[in-house]
Amino acid sequence: MKKLIFAFLMYGGVVAAQTNDYPIKPVSFTAVKLDDQFWSPRIEINRTVTIPASFARCENTGRVKNFEMAAARSGKFCTKFPFDDTDIYKTIEGASYSMAVHPDAKLDAYVDSLITIVGKAQEADGYLYTARTIDPLHPHPWSGPERWVNENNMSHELYNSGHMFEAASAHYLATGKRNFLNIALKNADLLVKTFGPGKRHVAPGHEIVEMGLVRLYRISGKKEYLDLAKFFIDERGHRAYDKNSPDEFKNGMYWQDNEPVVDQDDAEGHAVRAMYLYSGIADVAALTGDKEYIAAIDKIWGNMVSKKIYVQGGIGAVPGGERFGADYELPNTTAYNETCAAIGDVFWNQRMFLLHGDSKYIDLLEKVLYNGLISGVGLDGKSFFYTNAMQVTNGFTHPALEAGRSGWFECSCCPTNLVRFLPSLPGYMYAQKDNNVFVNLFIAGTAALQVNNTKVNLVQRNNYPWNGSLSFDVAPETATAFALRIRIPGWVRAEAIPSNLYAFENKSKARVTIKLNGKALTYKVENGYAIINREWKKGDNVQMELPMEVEKVIANKALTDDAGKTALQRGPIIYCAEWKDNNGTVSNLAIPANATFKPVTEAGLLNGVTVLRGQVLSNNKADATSKKVELTAIPYYSWANRGTGEMTVWFPQVNAAK
Repeated sequence: MKKLIFAFLMYGGVVAAQTNDYPIKPVSFTAVKLDDQFWSPRIEINRTVTIPASFARCENTGRVKNFEMAAARSGKFCTKFPFDDTDIYKTIEGASYSMAVHPDAKLDAYVDSLITIVGKAQEADGYLYTARTIDPLHPHPWSGPERWVNENNMSHELYNSGHMFEAASAHYLATGKRNFLNIALKNADLLVKTFGPGKRHVAPGHEIVEMGLVRLYRISGKKEYLDLAKFFIDERGHRAYDKNSPDEFKNGMYWQDNEPVVDQDDAEGHAVRAMYLYSGIADVAALTGDKEYIAAIDKIWGNMVSKKIYVQGGIGAVPGGERFGADYELPNTTAYNETCAAIGDVFWNQRMFLLHGDSKYIDLLEKVLYNGLISGVGLDGKSFFYTNAMQVTNGFTHPALEAGRSGWFECSCCPTNLVRFLPSLPGYMYAQKDNNVFVNLFIAGTAALQVNNTKVNLVQRNNYPWNGSLSFDVAPETATAFALRIRIPGWVRAEAIPSNLYAFENKSKARVTIKLNGKALTYKVENGYAIINREWKKGDNVQMELPMEVEKVIANKALTDDAGKTALQRGPIIYCAEWKDNNGTVSNLAIPANATFKPVTEAGLLNGVTVLRGQVLSNNKADATSKKVELTAIPYYSWANRGTGEMTVWFPQVNAAK
C-alpha cells in the first residue's frame, strides 16, 4: 500500500472526482530497490552521514532553538534568515524518504521529537513562522511589521509553509503518523482563510507553496488547496512594479512577477524560485487541464535549454540575485549555478516528461543529475557547494570558493535540499501510461511494477555511467502484453543538449544495438524511446548497447566565453581538468584539434571513476612556447574533493600538435 500511496503523493490523483492529472505516472521510489555501484553508495552516505550531520547542524546553529523560543514566545531569533526554519523541514523530509525504504526506530523517534517542538511553535490559528512568533513586536527585518505584508518580497512566510507541506506529506506517507501532517493542514487552512478572491492577494516572493499545496490536496482531497495553489500562480504580473526599470528587483522579473505567467516566455529571475514556480505550474496544469499554463512552460523551457544553461546542466548564471542572465549570458569565471537550482531543474523536467512523454526532458534531467547536481555534495557526504563553478584559476577566487567545499552555510538551503532529494532518486527511473512502461534512467536494481493488473519485476544490470552495456530482465507473474519503452539518450544520437546551444564536434550518430533473448531486434523509435511491444514472460531479457565515445563539445557562437574552446563528454558525464592531476595548473592547457582521449578506469580515485587521458599542449606564457603533456580529466561532479586549486571545463582548441 505504501508504494501506491507514495506514487500518488507526487503526481497521481487520490480524489475520486478528479479527472485531470499527469497522463504519465511515475513509479514510486518505494517500489524500486537499488543495487547500483554509482548511486547506492551515495544514497547510503546520505542516510548515514548527511542526514545526521544536517540534523546536528540544525541544532548547533540555532535553527532548533528558534522553534523552542517560538514555543516559549520569548527570546531573540538567533540565525540569519527568516527561511532557516525550512532546513529542519527539508531534513525531516529526507529522513522520511529514507525511513520509507530503510526503517530506523532511533531516527523515527528523533524526528518525532523535532515535530513536537515544531508543533509547540505553531500559533493557535495555524501560523508557523519563528522569525515573527518569537517576538512579534520585533520580527526579523525581512518579515515586515505584520503578517504577510512583505510576503511578495522577502519574508518567506509562504516559502516556509511550502517546505513544511512537502515534509509533512513525506512524513505521513512514510510513517502513517499524522503528527506533522496535522500541523501542516492547520497551517494550510489558515492560508485558505487568508488568501484568495475577496481576501488578501499576493504573489509569493519565493515559490514552493504551490507545490506543497498540491501535495496536501492529493492527500486530503480538499480542493481549496488546489484552488489556492492556482490563485497564487495567477496573482503574478498584477503588482505595480516599474516595468521600464532595468533593475529586476524593481521591475518584478526577479520574482517572476513582471507578467502573468501565461504571458511569460523566458526563464527569468532568481533561478530556484523560477524552477519551483514552473514545477508548481506543471502540477496545477496537470490537475486542472489548463492548456495556457502548459503552453507557457513549454516556451519557458525552450528558452532555458536553448539560451540559458551551462554545458554541465547548471542554471542561474548571475551571482547578483542568484538569477538567470540575459540570453546567452553564460560566463565561466563567475558562473553561479546554485545547487538548489539544479535540484529544482530536475523537479521541473520530470514534470515536463510526465506531461509530454518526450525523452528530451529526461535527457536534460540526466545531464543535470550526473553533473551540475551531485557536484553540490562532496564524496564524504558532509561537504557542499552552494555554487558550482565552471572555471577556477590562480589569482582569482570564485564566489563562495574561498575555502573549497563547506560543511554548512549561513544560508544552507542547498545541503538540506540534497538531503531530501537523494533518497527519492529511484522515483525518477520508471514511469507508466496505460500498457506502456518507460525506462528513463539506467540504474541497477529491481522494480516491482503493476502492468495490466499483473505484477511485473523489472531488473536492471549495468555499470552506468561508466559503461553503456545495459541489461533488463522482464519477469511478469503471468505472461502479459505491454510496450517497454527504453530511452535512447540524446548523447547517443549526437545531441549534446536538446537545442543548438551545444553540439558534438563529431556529428555522426552511434548505432544502438538491442537484443531480445540474445537475438538482434529491429525496433521502432518514438519520442526518443526504443519501443519493444510484445507479450512478456518470465525469463525474458533485453540487452542494449550504448556506444560511449569520448565527445568534444563545442558551444553556440553566441556564447562568447566559449569561443574557440572545447569541452569533453563521455556518456552522460561532463569532464573537467583539475590542478591535482595536471602538475598543479590547468589554465595553461590547450587541446589540439586532432587530439584523442582514452577512457581509463581508476578504481582507487575519487571513490572509483573513469578518467579521460590524452595528449594536449601546455603553454608557457613567459616565452610563448608550448610542449606536449598528458591531460587527465575527471568527472565534473567529483572536483574539489582533494583540496582547492585550478579547475576548468572548457579548453582552448588549437591547431594540431606538431
